[in-house]
Amino acid sequence: MDVVDVSVVLPVFNERGHLRTEIDRIQRALTASPYSFEIIVVDDGSDDGSETDLPAVEGISLIRHQHNRGSGAARRTGTTAARGRVVVWTDVDMTYPNDEIPQLVKELDGYDHVVGARRTEQGTQRFFRVPAKWFIRRLASYLTDTDIPDLNSGLRAFRRDVAMQYVHHLPAGFSCVTTLTMSFLSNGYTVKYVPIDYFPRAGASKFHWWRDTKRYLLQVVRMSLSYNPLKVFLPLGLGLLVLGTGKLAYDWIDKDFRLAANTLLILLAALQAITVGLLADLVVRATKPSTHVPPS
Repeated sequence: MDVVDVSVVLPVFNERGHLRTEIDRIQRALTASPYSFEIIVVDDGSDDGSETDLPAVEGISLIRHQHNRGSGAARRTGTTAARGRVVVWTDVDMTYPNDEIPQLVKELDGYDHVVGARRTEQGTQRFFRVPAKWFIRRLASYLTDTDIPDLNSGLRAFRRDVAMQYVHHLPAGFSCVTTLTMSFLSNGYTVKYVPIDYFPRAGASKFHWWRDTKRYLLQVVRMSLSYNPLKVFLPLGLGLLVLGTGKLAYDWIDKDFRLAANTLLILLAALQAITVGLLADLVVRATKPSTHVPPS
């Protein structure tokens, strides 16, 4: 397999009307760059005419899913098929400055992963999305001990050899970008955030704020339990222990040293949370793969 510098993976689901414009923009930017490249388009079961337009587009490698499997599944397919040392994920909905892909790849020098951190939120239903994303981002920052300005940006460049260790973790939906960021951070790889502009979407959004926000949150917690479970269970156990100790003191003062049943339950819950956290941490360490691609 001939290796190229950059593989751009484009998941496509019903993007007719602006699809060719976006692909042309990416091709022009990379042709003017010093990088050899390929553009992998994964048609994720489009049925709006995109599926008939794509075969006529020159300069792309086209992969088809027979039915819609989700943007995460499309990115997983494209990344697995990529020949580039560097893989770029982006969208074709006109929201990202895809003409800046060569600059994003250049920023990867000395890093394992570069994320285009959006300066603004242009999505629909911002009243719900902004606080939800802020909370999930702060949770992810705590769980990874890293300041994360943008957890789920769709524009990013990363080392393929590192990402292939975690591709099997990628969920089928939008939370795949969150999963990849968490995987890199939780395993000691360097992630750089480069500010980018973010523009209104062309066409109809496929993002469902309630369903996809739940998936983002669950995936953040799931990844943390997979890599650093003590970050979840230890604070929970210590919080219950402090609460149980305070309740125990109250019982002794108010009930003449008699122990209330609910106090005992709180203390047992604290012990269980700490014990489960320690056991989970032991399992994670014992099952960690012996082979590990070194960071940059």
